[in-house]
Amino acid sequence: MPAMSRLERTELRQPDGRRVTLYGPHQPAPPGYQAPLAQPGIYERRWNPLRREWVLVAAARQGRTFLPVRSRCPLCPSTGEHSTEIPARAFQLAVFENRFPSLRADGDRSGRPEAVASAGVCEVVVYTPEHEGSLATLAPERVADLAEVWADRYRVLAARPDVRYVFIFENRGEAVGVTLHHPHGQVYGYPFLPPHAAAELRAGSGTGCPICAQLDRERRAAIRVLFRASAAVAYVPSFARWPYEVHVVTPAHLPCLLDLSRSARRSFALALQRVVRAYDRLFKTTMPYMMVLHQRPTDGRAHPRAHLHAEFYPLLRDRARLKYLAGSESGAGVFINDTLAEETAARLRTLMA
Repeated sequence: MPAMSRLERTELRQPDGRRVTLYGPHQPAPPGYQAPLAQPGIYERRWNPLRREWVLVAAARQGRTFLPVRSRCPLCPSTGEHSTEIPARAFQLAVFENRFPSLRADGDRSGRPEAVASAGVCEVVVYTPEHEGSLATLAPERVADLAEVWADRYRVLAARPDVRYVFIFENRGEAVGVTLHHPHGQVYGYPFLPPHAAAELRAGSGTGCPICAQLDRERRAAIRVLFRASAAVAYVPSFARWPYEVHVVTPAHLPCLLDLSRSARRSFALALQRVVRAYDRLFKTTMPYMMVLHQRPTDGRAHPRAHLHAEFYPLLRDRARLKYLAGSESGAGVFINDTLAEETAARLRTLMA
């Protein structure tokens, strides 16, 4: 397995037990720092027998921080006037256990017979100490560092007995439901295999890797391919559900970030940044999107068909026009795409720097 980055790593723990990991150089918290405390509440999961899927109950999240002014941002470095989630006056990148998680191993339970105890973990990945910006504006060196942080979080969470799938993602924009503007992403350590990841792995049963097969089809068709990099190929899939949906796939069959060399992780992460920058040029506005990484499950099984890739779900179908998940998508599970994948690929291709 390729070596991990030598990025400096400092482990801290807040008074409520939540872990904080600082990557790179940092300065200690200012005098008088008072860590924010997690709130008690009901955390459990309930099985939906009709759809055969778990529903997470996180009844303490209603009071989570909502679009604070910059001076009260919980993801900025701490100051003498404001203690944030980051116990440092300065830092490079930071990861901390979410104070308002969707999953929590030590939460209270309702006592209902339909419910089982929650497990797993939710982390926040803070990309930069700067309040303004996004993945699109990070320097190449910072993007490379972020890729190393993602890989390290996969490694750390995969070792937990209550985590069967490490899900790295980013929600960007208020239209997606983001409640903090500071550039950040998240990592969920699920105690089960989530439905979309499970469906992808089932799709390859008996026929090899489904991602490899789709990548081969896209390469042969060529019309929807956006660019090729040393460790990534980006394309609009023929079956795109979202207008301007993009998939970024490793050309080789590699299951997770840890299977890439440091230089390959850098190339893969820079490919993600390249997509985000094209999105922001598309309608000359900051594109709201969801970015998700699919990797090998961490349940101890081999999963030979797992193939590292990222998927982008942008919410704008045109300038100032959102794509909504309405009756067909939410009630029937059938997506309606108002665009042609070949046309959106051609338009995005012209915007790739």
